[in-house]
Amino acid sequence: MGVGLADHDGIRSITEARRSDGEADAFVSEFWARLSHSGDAASFCAAWLDIQCRSFDRVVRGVVLLRSSEAGAFAPLAVWPAGIEGHPKLAAVVEQALKDRRVVVHGAKRGAQRQEPVFIAHPILVDDELYGAAALEVEPRNELALRELVQRLGWGIGWLEALARRKTFTSKARLVAVLELIATSLHYERFQAAATAVVTELATTLGCERVSVGFKKGPHIYLRALSHSAAFGKKTNLVRALEAAMDEAADQLATVLYPARKDGPFQVTRAHAELARQHGAGAICTVPLTSGETVLGALVLERPAGEEFDARTVALCEHAALLVGPVLEVKRKEDRWLPQKALDSLATHARHLVGPRHVALKLWTAAVVAAVLFFAIVDGDYQVTADAALEGTVQRAVAAALPGYIAESGARAGDVVKKGDLLAALDDRDLRLERLKWVSQRSQRTSEYREALAGHQRARVRVLGAQLEQAEAQIALIDEQLSRSRIVAPFDAIVVKGDLSQSLGAPVERGNVLFELAPLDAYRVIMKVDERDVTAIKVGQGGQLALSSMPHDPLPLVVEKITPVSVAEEGRNYFRVEAAVQGGLEKLRPGMEGVGKIHVEERKLIWIWTHKIGHWLRMWVWSWWP
Repeated sequence: MGVGLADHDGIRSITEARRSDGEADAFVSEFWARLSHSGDAASFCAAWLDIQCRSFDRVVRGVVLLRSSEAGAFAPLAVWPAGIEGHPKLAAVVEQALKDRRVVVHGAKRGAQRQEPVFIAHPILVDDELYGAAALEVEPRNELALRELVQRLGWGIGWLEALARRKTFTSKARLVAVLELIATSLHYERFQAAATAVVTELATTLGCERVSVGFKKGPHIYLRALSHSAAFGKKTNLVRALEAAMDEAADQLATVLYPARKDGPFQVTRAHAELARQHGAGAICTVPLTSGETVLGALVLERPAGEEFDARTVALCEHAALLVGPVLEVKRKEDRWLPQKALDSLATHARHLVGPRHVALKLWTAAVVAAVLFFAIVDGDYQVTADAALEGTVQRAVAAALPGYIAESGARAGDVVKKGDLLAALDDRDLRLERLKWVSQRSQRTSEYREALAGHQRARVRVLGAQLEQAEAQIALIDEQLSRSRIVAPFDAIVVKGDLSQSLGAPVERGNVLFELAPLDAYRVIMKVDERDVTAIKVGQGGQLALSSMPHDPLPLVVEKITPVSVAEEGRNYFRVEAAVQGGLEKLRPGMEGVGKIHVEERKLIWIWTHKIGHWLRMWVWSWWP
């Protein structure tokens, strides 16, 4: 609830998650009825407490205590829910709030998971006099929600402060009038519309010729709204006179009446007299708008001659200012431009830095300034960081030399092999049968050749000699094919790719790549360097490589080649940079990945940590600059 009570839209926004539109309307009607028909302090406190507990989420119990006598004894006037027993911690929190005359929150631990209920007690102070306290027990919640609950409870305490001022509830019309003013202030989203509606309704209710409201900006109060006027000139004599009267009342921090009462306290009314003289006001009442000890602005009411402000009207104006002022101030702050909010926040922090108290803020600011100075002076090692992968300097493909079927698998990916080790073998039964055929033909032709030679058959000898040579050639070819059916490692290496253990009996064609081998003593590092950093990379620069499998054992590297072609990956452009690893080769294997850092030069630490942001800002500004 915005300031303890709300208009139809404000109450509906609080209860819309739990009620339908019809239920929200019923809640609003009940809200008005219970407060407007409260006949005494007990019923009013009970209605107020019930509304507060129903508006807040997850309230366990609540209590309102008021002073029952001039001697200072305090007694509970209302508890929620009715008939519930008290809690010792709630009583202790109330006692502490009454003793210290301040808001007390018990059970809220910063940064910890809250499992225990939270107890909140808010004192009721009027003119620095203690009249009682209101306390709630709520279920655990985060710090932001708890702070908002305390703030809203503080706003609602204004009603109990008004109760303490009046002490009796004989005038229900005044209560309804203030409620309508609050409802009007909460009905409008924008500050100007809300302020104009409030002063117009106040002028109509109290029979005033003109009601104006102003808010403080710097040392002075400036007029923000006039009754029955949507716009007004800011430099007119009327506006200046009204602002002077507001400043006069705010400086005295008291309600100023003109003409002054004979039995009233002495007050300075020079600006009020000038306002009456220039613009014909018969009676003027100026009420400061305050929040605690802070002056927010002022409310000026003017009546024609012969209609002075009585004590009850002045009290009504003070109550309205007490409750409506903070609401309008919140709307005024929320209605500002974002740059203005930022400047005001900076100004507030600046006042805290140079003013008293706020030791933690000053210590943190000093620490940040010292850190910035340190990083702006000290040099650091500027390194370009990029994702890296390990590859063999040479990768040899082992292909099938002839078509056939896989008969045996001797190695697979990840195996370390020596030169001559069997990688795979093809089925050679057909080749052996073919060789046996040609061997038998060779024997037959040899026998025939000898017979022809003995019979001096020269022509037949030449034919059989050619057939013998053909058989010898076919046998030699088959022997070569048989040797090639056994695929062996050409050098000491690691099998990078290839696994035929799951493909035994599968056919292969000539030229099919069966394995890929990489040597064990020659590696290169492939780094993907972002295009923003590639201009700082040069051949010969050193660095370090930290592999995922060996994060605590970085390896030295030297840049050997920068590829002048970029590759687009994941929406960014990268350049391929090749580097050589220095040492530690026995632990390396192709395919390992990690992070590489290339040393560029010594630069300021603050530049090292902020140059990417600066680069992005320069590109963004340049792209939008006309």
